[in-house]
Amino acid sequence: MPKVVISGHAREQMEERGITEEIVFSIIENPQQTIAQGENKLIYQSIWYFEDEGKDFLVRVFVNIVKIPNLVITVYLTSKVEKYWRNEN
Repeated sequence: MPKVVISGHAREQMEERGITEEIVFSIIENPQQTIAQGENKLIYQSIWYFEDEGKDFLVRVFVNIVKIPNLVITVYLTSKVEKYWRNEN
């Protein structure tokens, strides 16, 4: 895995949303899906169980892959898995 750092904005979003650094790096290292967004961004996403909520959420990690080291620009979770999940056809 290439070196990845987390931006200040992404850290704020993680704290606000209860997403740990461990979750972010785990998803980057072993995503269930990776989606290209333009030429310079990848979205790493995985379904993750949050005990506090008692349910699964889709966690989406947006990474600028042009920056060296790669830069996590934002992170969020959603319960709308169907909206963002890409079915392999």
